Amino acid sequence: MSTTTGVTALDHTVQETNVWLKAIDQELALENRHHAYNALRAVLHALRDRLPPEVAVKFGAQLPIMVRGIFYEGWHMAATPTKERHLEEFAEHILRDLSPQFPIDPLMTARGVYEILWEKLDPGEFGKLMAHLPAPLRTLQD
Repeated sequence: MSTTTGVTALDHTVQETNVWLKAIDQELALENRHHAYNALRAVLHALRDRLPPEVAVKFGAQLPIMVRGIFYEGWHMAATPTKERHLEEFAEHILRDLSPQFPIDPLMTARGVYEILWEKLDPGEFGKLMAHLPAPLRTLQD
């Protein structure tokens, strides 16, 4: 059975998304790709919700098609940016999207996903994105 769709753009984004998930899996030493997907989704949503809408849209445009879909899933633009200014609030936001049995602390999860974003995206653009976050949330990039 073929695992391709026959549509080059879709096949490419599936492959690219798998590369991202594998990188997150390795960065965080997770047990499986499902955990990597949950980590990516939770951190992208917390990040998206904390950004001004125009910055979130510009960031989303840099993501692979399938990752972009994860990023925009369930977004209520009118409710953003959230007022989270402290690491604890940001961690709670991430934790809400993770399964109760998730094996890693939400801030460590954010750091790992940020590392992959830094590697996969243009570092200058990711740096500009981070400049839109409150200082405590930018420290997760270090």
